[in-house]
Amino acid sequence: MAASAPVSDPGHTGTDARARTGNLALRLASAAVLAPLALGTAFVGGWAFALFWTLAAVAVFWEWTALVADRRYRLLVFSGAGAVAAAGLLADRGRMVAAALVLALGALAAAVFAPRGRRLWILGGVGYAGSMLLTPMILRSDPAYGFFAILFLFVVVWTTDVLGYVGGRACGGPRLAPAISPNKTWAGAASGTLGAMAVTAIGVHVLGGFDIPALVTLALVLSIAAQLGDLMESRIKRQFGAKDASRLIPGHGGVMDRLDGFWAAALTGCLIGLARGGLDAAARGLLVW
Repeated sequence: MAASAPVSDPGHTGTDARARTGNLALRLASAAVLAPLALGTAFVGGWAFALFWTLAAVAVFWEWTALVADRRYRLLVFSGAGAVAAAGLLADRGRMVAAALVLALGALAAAVFAPRGRRLWILGGVGYAGSMLLTPMILRSDPAYGFFAILFLFVVVWTTDVLGYVGGRACGGPRLAPAISPNKTWAGAASGTLGAMAVTAIGVHVLGGFDIPALVTLALVLSIAAQLGDLMESRIKRQFGAKDASRLIPGHGGVMDRLDGFWAAALTGCLIGLARGGLDAAARGLLVW
């Protein structure tokens, strides 16, 4: 795609290049803080993991509300965010069903306070934030395989994201969904998915004890889910005329912008794990074939 600035305006091009460089530095700095924090709380588990994902889910609901309605609807924000926080406390105590019920009640309460014409969006926002919270909590609650399940999700999503960006920039080619996210290409999507499968195969081989073909196939499924989650959030932002969900994370935009792919991959992985291992062994159901 041709540059938007005229060829005769080198100053503007230089400014754009400096802005991109500065934004990349911010992204790297933010990632250097957030990635170890996410991995560390996943390793420790317990209240630290619950607090991390509760805060992330509350932030997601706050961003969602600002995007589809207005933060001035304080009762709407408090009821939805309060339900997410309460669900996080219950989930930390192992009461996943009660947490889901609290989220459902909170969604109904938030919808009551929402502006007319936005109530379904608010219901969806509580569900989005709630699933962002509960799916990693359910997987991590498995004492034997919980950490490995979260690590697997991180590896797939992060590899898909990084190699998708690199592959897309290097190869270019046809756009994946130009009406929704014009910068994404089929080459980038394929690079991210194949990279996630390759890294999974290497990691499983090094760890041993897991079925390599099964987990590589899972990496394929979860990578596609992550990219669909990214496209879904882009579609929602485009619907409401926003570039980023917020500016909470320097260089990255909002929490929604960073977790859209993880949300979709975690939801998909959790559903697979629940179907095969039940509520008490969802991580085992996901990883052991």
